Amino acid sequence: MAVAETRDGVLEVPTLDITPFRTGGPEAEAERDEVARAVDHAARTVGFMQVVGHGIPPSTLDAFTAAMDAFFAEDPAAKSAYRCPPGVNRGYTPPKSESLANSLGLASAADLFEAFNVGSQASDFPGLGLSEADYGTNVWPDTPGFRPAVEAWFAAAGGVARTMTRVFGRALGLGDEYLCRFTGHSVDVLRMINYRLPSAAAELEPEQVGMGAHTDYGIVTVLWADAVPGLEILDGEGRWHAVQPVPGALLVNLGDALARWTNDRWISTMHRVAAPRVDGVLVPRRSAAFFHDGDVDAVIAPLPTCVDAGHPALYEPVTVGEHLRAKLAGSRGGVLTEGAQREAARLSR
Repeated sequence: MAVAETRDGVLEVPTLDITPFRTGGPEAEAERDEVARAVDHAARTVGFMQVVGHGIPPSTLDAFTAAMDAFFAEDPAAKSAYRCPPGVNRGYTPPKSESLANSLGLASAADLFEAFNVGSQASDFPGLGLSEADYGTNVWPDTPGFRPAVEAWFAAAGGVARTMTRVFGRALGLGDEYLCRFTGHSVDVLRMINYRLPSAAAELEPEQVGMGAHTDYGIVTVLWADAVPGLEILDGEGRWHAVQPVPGALLVNLGDALARWTNDRWISTMHRVAAPRVDGVLVPRRSAAFFHDGDVDAVIAPLPTCVDAGHPALYEPVTVGEHLRAKLAGSRGGVLTEGAQREAARLSR
């Protein structure tokens, strides 16, 4: 499996401007080709990129982060009223109730974070007969202003994810709209995360982190995060590298589904969130990850430009739904995921 590369021991996450894919007509074709080439290079070498020119106004982010803060500041009992069963990827997750490393088939200490999830619903796609098991109904807290601010960010981040999907199609030589055939009723989830700690002097369990080592599951993740240390990317030598977005940028990374579609030409990068510290002291940290995972019935099999006699298929075909259910059973349900050996092997390099 491909891994993130370093140059002289430094892991670089490039900054890319996607404005040509949001604006302009035929005269912007050369600029779009240039962006696609840069994305292909980043996808082959690191699997992460920083995206500017995304078009999300600061006011949308300000309202969204204020809504997150208001909810996570509520009493634990009030938040727990919005907790859903492990098989339902919606609602509230208390601290230390998940272990992301389980999605790699690895046992580990529970992760520190608390979270709240919303996502695409079966009712968003009338007439398709989609299952609530995959497109669950959202639960909304009574926190004033929470729902409209979160829905606005969900729409904005989703727009960035769909733009990136078009960029990916061009970068793979398949055309801007090619991958859209897999995303007409995409399983999309927005996960709002608070790395909640009892106190700055809290004692952590051995090897306990904010969020355990994992790869993302779907096509693409669009991440906003505080400018606070925590996010780390694993390179091919088994070293972790800290990553913080530049001001105004969103972090974008590829998921397992896209790595499989590209037959590992592109990287679904192993990453984690260390317990956030500044000058050795535990500090608060927030992030919000929008997961664009693809249609539940889409089949993940090598794309035509990514398999040939010299590059045989590395994975058996699987639907997006089957793939996601196995991964979520690990991270949320505590069942060690089977068949994740290629992903997990990178931790033992």
